[in-house]
Amino acid sequence: QVQLVESGGGLVQAGGSLRLACAPSGRTFSHYPMGWFRQAPRKEREFVAAIRGHGDNTVYTESVRGRFTISRDNAKNTVYLQMNSLKPEDTAVYYCAESNQWITIATLRRGDYWGQGTQVTVSS
Repeated sequence: QVQLVESGGGLVQAGGSLRLACAPSGRTFSHYPMGWFRQAPRKEREFVAAIRGHGDNTVYTESVRGRFTISRDNAKNTVYLQMNSLKPEDTAVYYCAESNQWITIATLRRGDYWGQGTQVTVSS
C-alpha cells in the first residue's frame, strides 16, 4: 500500500521561502514519478510540478516556473518542493502525488496516490 506524508507547510510573508517534503512508502521510490499539486479555497486542485523517477526531467506549471524547484533524493525516499519568492496567490493546500507513469502526472496532470496535504499560507 502506497502512503505519502507531506511536511513543511506554514505561514510566510510574501517574498519569503518554504520547502515542502514528501516521504512515500510502500514501493520502490526511484521507479516512480512524483509531483506536487495545490488547491486554493474555492478552486479546483491544480498541477504544480512533477519529476521523473531518477530526477532527469521536470515540468512546472507556468505560474511557478522560475520560483519553485522540485527535486528528489532517492537515497532518502523524499521529494521536495522549494518555493521561493512566494506570493499571496500561492496560498493553498499542497498535495504530494505519486504516479505509475510519467505521462499520467506530467501530461495528464493526475496522480495515482495522494498525501493528506499541507497548508501553505502567504501573507501580503
